[in-house]
Amino acid sequence: MNTSCAEMINWQREVPMRYEADIAVIGGGIAGVSAACAAAKSGAEVILVERFAVTGGMLTTGGVANFCDSDYLDGLGEVFDRILADLKEWNAIGYGKKSCFHYEILAVVLQELLLRRGVKLLLHTRLVDCVVDSSGRITEGVLCGKSGPEALRAKQFIDCTGEADLARAAGFETIKGGSSGYQLPMSLMYFVRHVCSDEVELHLPDGWFNPVERKEKLPMTSIWPDGPGANALKVKIPMYDSTDTESLTSAEITARRRMIEVLDYYQRVEGKSWHLDHCSPIIGIREGCRIVGDYVLKVEDLRAGRVFEDGVARGTYKLDGHKPDDEGRTYILPKDKLKVPPYQIPLRSLIAKDGKNVMMAGRCFSADQLALSSARVATSGSMMGQAAGITAALSAKKGCDPRGIDPEDVKEIVTERHGKLA
Repeated sequence: MNTSCAEMINWQREVPMRYEADIAVIGGGIAGVSAACAAAKSGAEVILVERFAVTGGMLTTGGVANFCDSDYLDGLGEVFDRILADLKEWNAIGYGKKSCFHYEILAVVLQELLLRRGVKLLLHTRLVDCVVDSSGRITEGVLCGKSGPEALRAKQFIDCTGEADLARAAGFETIKGGSSGYQLPMSLMYFVRHVCSDEVELHLPDGWFNPVERKEKLPMTSIWPDGPGANALKVKIPMYDSTDTESLTSAEITARRRMIEVLDYYQRVEGKSWHLDHCSPIIGIREGCRIVGDYVLKVEDLRAGRVFEDGVARGTYKLDGHKPDDEGRTYILPKDKLKVPPYQIPLRSLIAKDGKNVMMAGRCFSADQLALSSARVATSGSMMGQAAGITAALSAKKGCDPRGIDPEDVKEIVTERHGKLA
């Protein structure tokens, strides 16, 4: 099978101009949901495009089920406040630790929040291309769902895909990886139920995969609570590229093999009465592809707790840069160098350098790898999304692009909506 890219073909077709909106948000993770909700609250007409059946991204489809920065769940803005309040009303948060939640309930909470705000959802839909004019303005996105290829026209676009799908389609400058050349390692989430020992039916057949005999031979494995009589397990899967089709395929295959090997170890060696319940349908991605913005947030900014004139979001999580070229519990930095003070994320890091009307939020925002390792978490991602949504709505209303908006106007609205910037 020839998988080389030496030969090029021309592909062209007309597609129906199906959708129009003030703002198109591409990607429905926590950043995309927050952007869409914030823009809609500001009076904009918003369409949110999501490739899976539910929004929430890594928190739902990826099974993460935990807000990493549990000490800083307040002051993240009214969108995140509403999400927390709804989870509490459902009694769906606080499973063993205050930041763990029921991710299937979160999917329902996010869906209903978006619909209450009047956001139009396009699920099971991917962005496959876009039309860019000579000035760097995206005029239309080409989507593909079950209706086939269709066009979406919007005044402003926000890339919340994590892998910079929109920016890459537009040919904008992106970066990925760090000094090692690898992206931050992926992780697979899977879930087990506690059963009586004689009810554990699964075992690793002879000749399948590589049984683990000693605990120190396990990949980095984290065990989380997952409600009554259940646990979630997270296994580190390094040295794959989430922006490459074949590499991501290999990562998923490797991850499920390691899932079985780790489960087999805990059952066979440690005698755990764990029954495999299910596995997340997508591997967890920490770093995809980052869009180069008007400013690239640097790890030195985080260490200094830097305050920016155009600071519109806040980060507080540690430098969670797991070493990307081994599967152990190792970090890029020494463990005594991981903590950072609260810092700000500038609006300039949410505006694509090469685009006129393109912003980004979440893990594809403009940052170096170590800065991303902190700011990629849901708390910061939600604040970035909120700020991007507010800015895009102001741009659509005023008939200008994001660079034409005074950051002070954005900061004022963020603060009014319960976002703490300091």
